[in-house]
Amino acid sequence: MKKELLKFGAFALLIMLAPLAFKGGYLMTVLVFVGINTMLSIALNLLLGYAGQISLGHAGFFGLGAYLSGVLTATYGWNPWLSMALAAVIVGIVAYLIGFPILKLKGHYLAMATLGLGIIIYIVFNETVDLTGGPSGLSGIPNLSINGITFDSDLKNYYLVWIFALLMVLFSLNLANSRIGRALRAVHDSEVAARVVGVNARLLKVQIFAVSATFCALAGSLYAHTMTFISPASFGFTFSVELLTMVVIGGLGSIYGSFLGAALLTLLPEFLRAAHDYDIIIYGGLLMVMVMYMPGGLVRGIPELYRKLLKSKGKTALKSEGGVEHA
Repeated sequence: MKKELLKFGAFALLIMLAPLAFKGGYLMTVLVFVGINTMLSIALNLLLGYAGQISLGHAGFFGLGAYLSGVLTATYGWNPWLSMALAAVIVGIVAYLIGFPILKLKGHYLAMATLGLGIIIYIVFNETVDLTGGPSGLSGIPNLSINGITFDSDLKNYYLVWIFALLMVLFSLNLANSRIGRALRAVHDSEVAARVVGVNARLLKVQIFAVSATFCALAGSLYAHTMTFISPASFGFTFSVELLTMVVIGGLGSIYGSFLGAALLTLLPEFLRAAHDYDIIIYGGLLMVMVMYMPGGLVRGIPELYRKLLKSKGKTALKSEGGVEHA
């Protein structure tokens, strides 16, 4: 546990000092998105990587959090912090209630059910024009503020988002190393075996589904209050697939892997803009290579690649020494 805390402390310090390497600008905005996507990736990884339950509808929960908080503040003048808390609670309750029928399904049936849920939520965002603004979106969402400090700049938003993200990382690490985390891994490996040893698999899956949705709602609220404008296009099926890709690329069942996947898939398109018309081809090719040669994700693939590199260097050195002695 001490080692885990030291690792988290080093990670948190790196995140807090990261803005010193940049001078604001567009890249700082991208790093805010990295934080939001990290929260979403962790949320999905708890469900998929630990409990083994796939979801293609998490963009819907993300959108629900954003729209609930946005409508309550922009339209009805609620306090943003109260709106965030209420949005998270409402989304968590909704996920808990719909989790019982949905999580009876398994495999691709579960994927299709969550996909349908996400599409329904997306259609609601588009069609309720009087409430959400429809396809045109919702504007006028206020920034968050506390003790006279308004989070209205990229740097302030960076620290706001990453404080929430780091708290989520810490909570998820504790959850993963707890009795509940071990029960989730047991359900992931074999639900039948988990039931035999006394794990209430059905209830546990619904509970982690609700926790995952609540995390998405918090990320959605932060997104709404940092961007101050939201539209349905940000919460469609494509983004659910992107979240799934982040989790798989980063590493299933790894909290830090969620960060790596979110960081890579958020930053990579920005660096590939210079390739112009070929950026999508390069992007897809890189993802294919990573999936093929790093099936365990970046969090496991990078150390493995490093070990292979050291082993290769060691063999080269031995051959070189052998050649000198022979000579």
